[in-house]
Amino acid sequence: MRVRRRPYSRRHLHLEKALGTLYAGSWPARAWGLFPRGRRVQALLHQVSAGREPGRPRLRVVFASDLHLGPTTPPALLERAAALAAQARPDLLMLGGDYVFLGATTARVRALARWVESVPAATKLAVLGNHDFWARPERIDEALQAAGVSVLVDEALRLPPPHDDVAVVGLDDPLTRRGMPEPIVDRAAVDEALATAGGAAVTVAVCHSPDGMPAVRGRGVRLFLCGHTHGGHIVLPGYGPVWMPSPHGRLWPWGRHEVDGTTVIVSRGVGGSLVPFRVGAPADVVVVDLLPEG
Repeated sequence: MRVRRRPYSRRHLHLEKALGTLYAGSWPARAWGLFPRGRRVQALLHQVSAGREPGRPRLRVVFASDLHLGPTTPPALLERAAALAAQARPDLLMLGGDYVFLGATTARVRALARWVESVPAATKLAVLGNHDFWARPERIDEALQAAGVSVLVDEALRLPPPHDDVAVVGLDDPLTRRGMPEPIVDRAAVDEALATAGGAAVTVAVCHSPDGMPAVRGRGVRLFLCGHTHGGHIVLPGYGPVWMPSPHGRLWPWGRHEVDGTTVIVSRGVGGSLVPFRVGAPADVVVVDLLPEG
Protein backbone atom coordinates (compact mmCIF):
# COMPACT_ATOMS: atom_id res chain seq x y z
CA MET A 1 0.00 0.00 0.00
CA ARG A 2 1.45 3.38 -1.02
CA VAL A 3 -0.05 5.40 1.83
CA ARG A 4 -0.47 4.43 5.44
CA ARG A 5 -1.99 6.00 8.49
CA ARG A 6 0.50 7.99 10.54
CA PRO A 7 0.43 8.28 14.31
CA TYR A 8 -0.10 11.51 16.18
CA SER A 9 0.15 12.54 19.79
CA ARG A 10 -2.03 11.09 22.51
CA ARG A 11 -3.14 14.64 23.26
CA HIS A 12 -4.35 15.07 19.67
CA LEU A 13 -6.09 11.71 19.80
CA HIS A 14 -8.01 12.72 22.93
CA LEU A 15 -8.88 16.07 21.32
CA GLU A 16 -10.35 14.42 18.22
CA LYS A 17 -12.34 11.96 20.32
CA ALA A 18 -13.76 14.85 22.34
CA LEU A 19 -14.60 16.81 19.20
CA GLY A 20 -16.24 13.75 17.66
CA THR A 21 -18.57 13.63 20.64
CA LEU A 22 -19.11 17.39 20.78
CA TYR A 23 -19.82 17.67 17.05
CA ALA A 24 -22.06 14.59 16.84
CA GLY A 25 -24.80 14.96 14.27
CA SER A 26 -22.77 17.59 12.36
CA TRP A 27 -24.66 20.39 14.07
CA PRO A 28 -21.78 22.92 13.60
CA ALA A 29 -21.93 22.50 9.82
CA ARG A 30 -25.70 22.96 9.81
CA ALA A 31 -25.51 26.00 12.07
CA TRP A 32 -22.67 27.71 10.18
CA GLY A 33 -24.41 26.95 6.89
CA LEU A 34 -27.38 29.07 7.96
CA PHE A 35 -25.24 32.21 7.64
CA PRO A 36 -24.38 33.62 4.19
CA ARG A 37 -20.69 33.70 5.13
CA GLY A 38 -20.88 30.01 5.89
CA ARG A 39 -21.70 29.32 2.23
CA ARG A 40 -19.41 31.90 0.62
CA VAL A 41 -16.33 30.95 -1.41
CA GLN A 42 -14.07 33.26 -3.40
CA ALA A 43 -12.55 32.31 -6.75
CA LEU A 44 -9.12 33.98 -6.88
CA LEU A 45 -7.52 34.32 -10.33
CA HIS A 46 -3.75 34.56 -10.80
CA GLN A 47 -1.76 34.80 -14.02
CA VAL A 48 1.79 33.48 -14.06
CA SER A 49 4.23 33.86 -16.96
CA ALA A 50 5.84 30.48 -16.78
CA GLY A 51 8.47 30.24 -19.55
CA ARG A 52 6.53 27.64 -21.48
CA GLU A 53 7.59 26.38 -24.89
CA PRO A 54 6.62 28.62 -27.86
CA GLY A 55 3.18 27.96 -29.29
CA ARG A 56 1.82 26.21 -26.21
CA PRO A 57 -1.71 27.17 -25.10
CA ARG A 58 -2.60 28.63 -21.75
CA LEU A 59 -2.76 26.06 -18.97
CA ARG A 60 -5.56 26.74 -16.52
CA VAL A 61 -5.11 25.16 -13.08
CA VAL A 62 -7.81 25.08 -10.42
CA PHE A 63 -6.37 24.45 -6.97
CA ALA A 64 -8.74 23.42 -4.18
CA SER A 65 -7.51 22.51 -0.72
CA ASP A 66 -8.76 21.71 2.78
CA LEU A 67 -12.25 20.55 1.85
CA HIS A 68 -12.56 18.97 5.32
CA LEU A 69 -15.64 16.89 4.67
CA GLY A 70 -17.02 16.30 8.12
CA PRO A 71 -19.08 17.82 10.91
CA THR A 72 -17.76 21.38 10.60
CA THR A 73 -18.08 22.06 6.85
CA PRO A 74 -21.51 22.99 5.44
CA PRO A 75 -22.46 20.94 2.36
CA ALA A 76 -23.63 24.15 0.64
CA LEU A 77 -20.10 25.54 1.00
CA LEU A 78 -18.63 22.47 -0.68
CA GLU A 79 -21.23 22.65 -3.46
CA ARG A 80 -20.39 26.29 -4.11
CA ALA A 81 -16.68 25.51 -4.24
CA ALA A 82 -17.29 22.71 -6.74
CA ALA A 83 -19.46 25.00 -8.87
CA LEU A 84 -16.75 27.68 -8.97
CA ALA A 85 -14.12 25.10 -9.86
CA ALA A 86 -16.28 23.73 -12.68
CA GLN A 87 -17.12 27.21 -13.99
CA ALA A 88 -13.41 27.95 -14.37
CA ARG A 89 -13.15 25.11 -16.92
CA PRO A 90 -9.71 23.91 -15.80
CA ASP A 91 -7.26 21.90 -17.83
CA LEU A 92 -5.83 20.64 -14.53
CA LEU A 93 -7.70 20.14 -11.26
CA MET A 94 -5.14 20.13 -8.45
CA LEU A 95 -6.24 19.05 -4.97
CA GLY A 96 -4.22 20.12 -1.94
CA GLY A 97 -5.10 17.65 0.79
CA ASP A 98 -7.06 17.57 4.06
CA TYR A 99 -10.15 16.16 2.41
CA VAL A 100 -11.75 14.98 5.67
CA PHE A 101 -12.01 15.92 9.32
CA LEU A 102 -12.53 13.46 12.17
CA GLY A 103 -12.21 10.36 10.07
CA ALA A 104 -12.37 9.02 6.52
CA THR A 105 -15.80 7.44 6.87
CA THR A 106 -17.39 5.65 3.95
CA ALA A 107 -19.91 8.47 3.51
CA ARG A 108 -17.18 11.12 3.46
CA VAL A 109 -14.93 9.42 0.94
CA ARG A 110 -17.92 8.80 -1.32
CA ALA A 111 -18.86 12.47 -1.04
CA LEU A 112 -15.26 13.38 -1.87
CA ALA A 113 -15.37 11.24 -5.01
CA ARG A 114 -18.63 12.91 -6.08
CA TRP A 115 -17.11 16.35 -5.48
CA VAL A 116 -14.12 15.53 -7.67
CA GLU A 117 -16.25 13.99 -10.40
CA SER A 118 -18.41 17.14 -10.56
CA VAL A 119 -15.43 19.22 -11.74
CA PRO A 120 -14.56 18.45 -15.38
CA ALA A 121 -10.83 18.55 -16.17
CA ALA A 122 -8.60 16.63 -18.54
CA THR A 123 -6.16 15.89 -15.72
CA LYS A 124 -6.78 15.58 -11.98
CA LEU A 125 -3.95 15.34 -9.46
CA ALA A 126 -3.80 15.36 -5.67
CA VAL A 127 -1.54 15.37 -2.65
CA LEU A 128 -2.52 14.29 0.85
CA GLY A 129 -2.64 16.39 4.01
CA ASN A 130 -2.15 15.79 7.71
CA HIS A 131 -5.82 15.05 8.43
CA ASP A 132 -5.81 12.48 5.62
CA PHE A 133 -2.79 10.64 7.04
CA TRP A 134 -4.32 10.77 10.52
CA ALA A 135 -7.51 9.18 9.19
CA ARG A 136 -7.51 6.26 6.74
CA PRO A 137 -5.41 7.52 3.84
CA GLU A 138 -5.79 4.29 1.90
CA ARG A 139 -9.55 4.93 1.68
CA ILE A 140 -8.97 8.48 0.48
CA ASP A 141 -6.36 7.33 -2.02
CA GLU A 142 -8.69 4.68 -3.41
CA ALA A 143 -11.65 7.08 -3.65
CA LEU A 144 -9.60 9.71 -5.44
CA GLN A 145 -8.14 7.21 -7.90
CA ALA A 146 -11.62 5.81 -8.59
CA ALA A 147 -12.68 9.39 -9.44
CA GLY A 148 -9.86 9.70 -11.98
CA VAL A 149 -7.29 11.41 -9.75
CA SER A 150 -3.59 10.53 -9.61
CA VAL A 151 -2.30 10.89 -6.04
CA LEU A 152 1.33 12.04 -5.85
CA VAL A 153 3.48 11.40 -2.77
CA ASP A 154 6.98 12.73 -3.56
CA GLU A 155 6.36 11.92 -7.20
CA ALA A 156 6.40 13.76 -10.51
CA LEU A 157 4.04 13.51 -13.46
CA ARG A 158 4.30 15.09 -16.91
CA LEU A 159 1.00 16.51 -18.15
CA PRO A 160 -0.49 15.13 -21.38
CA PRO A 161 -0.41 17.11 -24.67
CA PRO A 162 -0.79 19.97 -25.39
CA HIS A 163 0.62 20.74 -21.93
CA ASP A 164 3.39 18.13 -21.89
CA ASP A 165 6.01 20.85 -21.41
CA VAL A 166 4.76 21.08 -17.80
CA ALA A 167 5.58 18.65 -14.99
CA VAL A 168 3.87 18.54 -11.60
CA VAL A 169 5.74 17.41 -8.49
CA GLY A 170 3.49 16.38 -5.60
CA LEU A 171 5.21 16.53 -2.22
CA ASP A 172 4.51 14.47 0.87
CA ASP A 173 2.92 16.19 3.86
CA PRO A 174 5.69 17.70 6.04
CA LEU A 175 3.75 17.72 9.31
CA THR A 176 2.95 14.02 9.55
CA ARG A 177 6.46 13.02 8.42
CA ARG A 178 8.11 14.89 11.25
CA GLY A 179 10.48 13.12 13.55
CA MET A 180 11.58 16.37 15.14
CA PRO A 181 9.82 19.41 16.60
CA GLU A 182 9.63 21.05 13.15
CA PRO A 183 7.89 19.72 10.01
CA ILE A 184 10.29 17.87 7.71
CA VAL A 185 10.45 16.52 4.17
CA ASP A 186 12.24 13.53 2.69
CA ARG A 187 14.83 15.44 0.68
CA ALA A 188 16.12 12.35 -1.10
CA ALA A 189 12.60 11.56 -2.34
CA VAL A 190 12.05 15.18 -3.37
CA ASP A 191 15.39 15.18 -5.21
CA GLU A 192 14.33 12.08 -7.14
CA ALA A 193 10.95 13.60 -8.03
CA LEU A 194 12.57 16.84 -9.22
CA ALA A 195 15.05 14.85 -11.30
CA THR A 196 12.14 13.01 -12.93
CA ALA A 197 10.57 16.37 -13.83
CA GLY A 198 13.87 17.82 -15.01
CA GLY A 199 13.15 17.60 -18.73
CA ALA A 200 10.06 19.80 -18.53
CA ALA A 201 10.15 23.47 -19.49
CA VAL A 202 8.05 24.33 -16.43
CA THR A 203 7.85 22.56 -13.07
CA VAL A 204 4.92 23.09 -10.71
CA ALA A 205 5.25 21.83 -7.14
CA VAL A 206 2.26 21.12 -4.92
CA CYS A 207 2.29 20.40 -1.21
CA HIS A 208 -0.40 20.44 1.43
CA SER A 209 1.59 22.89 3.55
CA PRO A 210 3.89 25.85 2.84
CA ASP A 211 6.43 24.02 5.01
CA GLY A 212 7.30 21.97 1.93
CA MET A 213 8.69 25.04 0.17
CA PRO A 214 12.28 24.80 1.56
CA ALA A 215 12.75 21.47 -0.23
CA VAL A 216 12.24 23.08 -3.66
CA ARG A 217 13.32 26.67 -2.99
CA GLY A 218 15.82 27.93 -5.56
CA ARG A 219 15.60 24.73 -7.59
CA GLY A 220 13.82 25.94 -10.72
CA VAL A 221 10.22 25.38 -9.61
CA ARG A 222 8.11 28.07 -11.28
CA LEU A 223 4.92 27.69 -9.23
CA PHE A 224 4.35 26.31 -5.73
CA LEU A 225 0.76 25.66 -4.59
CA CYS A 226 -0.25 24.83 -1.03
CA GLY A 227 -2.98 25.16 1.59
CA HIS A 228 -3.12 23.98 5.22
CA THR A 229 -3.05 27.44 6.82
CA HIS A 230 -6.75 28.29 6.28
CA GLY A 231 -5.39 31.85 6.01
CA GLY A 232 -5.29 31.79 9.78
CA HIS A 233 -8.97 30.75 9.97
CA ILE A 234 -9.61 33.35 12.66
CA VAL A 235 -7.88 36.63 11.79
CA LEU A 236 -8.30 39.67 14.00
CA PRO A 237 -7.97 43.22 12.56
CA GLY A 238 -4.68 44.78 13.57
CA TYR A 239 -3.41 41.51 15.01
CA GLY A 240 -3.54 38.84 12.34
CA PRO A 241 -4.10 35.10 12.75
CA VAL A 242 -4.87 34.01 16.28
CA TRP A 243 -3.00 30.76 15.65
CA MET A 244 -0.96 29.49 12.70
CA PRO A 245 -0.15 25.73 12.53
CA SER A 246 2.80 26.17 10.18
CA PRO A 247 6.22 27.84 10.56
CA HIS A 248 6.23 28.98 6.93
CA GLY A 249 2.56 29.80 7.17
CA ARG A 250 3.61 32.59 9.52
CA LEU A 251 5.61 34.00 6.60
CA TRP A 252 2.95 33.32 3.99
CA PRO A 253 -0.46 32.87 5.68
CA TRP A 254 -2.29 33.16 2.38
CA GLY A 255 -2.11 34.75 -1.06
CA ARG A 256 0.62 35.20 -3.64
CA HIS A 257 4.32 35.64 -2.88
CA GLU A 258 7.43 35.77 -5.07
CA VAL A 259 10.25 33.74 -3.47
CA ASP A 260 13.60 33.19 -5.21
CA GLY A 261 12.07 32.87 -8.67
CA THR A 262 9.08 30.82 -7.53
CA THR A 263 5.53 32.10 -7.36
CA VAL A 264 4.13 30.76 -4.08
CA ILE A 265 0.32 30.73 -3.81
CA VAL A 266 -1.21 29.77 -0.46
CA SER A 267 -4.92 28.97 -0.50
CA ARG A 268 -7.11 29.60 2.53
CA GLY A 269 -8.95 26.41 1.60
CA VAL A 270 -12.63 25.64 1.70
CA GLY A 271 -13.79 23.88 4.86
CA GLY A 272 -13.35 24.04 8.60
CA SER A 273 -11.69 21.70 11.06
CA LEU A 274 -11.29 22.35 14.78
CA VAL A 275 -13.37 25.54 14.59
CA PRO A 276 -16.34 25.46 12.21
CA PHE A 277 -16.62 29.21 11.54
CA ARG A 278 -14.13 31.58 9.91
CA VAL A 279 -13.36 35.17 10.82
CA GLY A 280 -11.38 37.38 8.44
CA ALA A 281 -10.24 34.40 6.36
CA PRO A 282 -12.91 33.63 3.75
CA ALA A 283 -12.84 30.30 1.93
CA ASP A 284 -11.31 30.28 -1.53
CA VAL A 285 -10.64 28.28 -4.67
CA VAL A 286 -7.53 29.34 -6.59
CA VAL A 287 -7.43 29.62 -10.38
CA VAL A 288 -4.00 29.96 -12.02
CA ASP A 289 -3.36 30.61 -15.70
CA LEU A 290 0.14 29.56 -16.73
CA LEU A 291 0.98 31.80 -19.69
CA PRO A 292 3.86 31.97 -22.17
CA GLU A 293 6.56 34.50 -21.28
CA GLY A 294 5.94 37.99 -22.64
